[in-house]
Amino acid sequence: MSKQIIITPNAPAPIGPYNQATLSGNMLFISGQICIDPVSGELKNKDIQEETHQVMKNLKAILAAAEMNFGHVLKTTIFITDMHQFGAVNEVYGKYFENDFPARETVQVSALPKFVNVEISMIAVR
Repeated sequence: MSKQIIITPNAPAPIGPYNQATLSGNMLFISGQICIDPVSGELKNKDIQEETHQVMKNLKAILAAAEMNFGHVLKTTIFITDMHQFGAVNEVYGKYFENDFPARETVQVSALPKFVNVEISMIAVR
């Protein structure tokens, strides 16, 4: 099995012992992204909408580094700390796909890294 590590300065650097993404064959596995602005290193979390937009921008940058886009995404996992925020997260998330939605699950968790409110991971294929 061959694997290629995908790293881009257009998404935040990992905050632990993992990579932004790993490409194996035609499959891309993107680590969970949170709302860190890759330029400033600051959290973009004034509200759940801003937070979700930054997460999706980070995912978009990683997809682009692997020469892919949201149309290549097969599956996403969304982790949120408050299921009452599901509607707002879902509304922002949906704007990034052109009616070509991937499979997905959304799970409420008690806490996320840096105490953010949303984290999203993806699996894509070329």
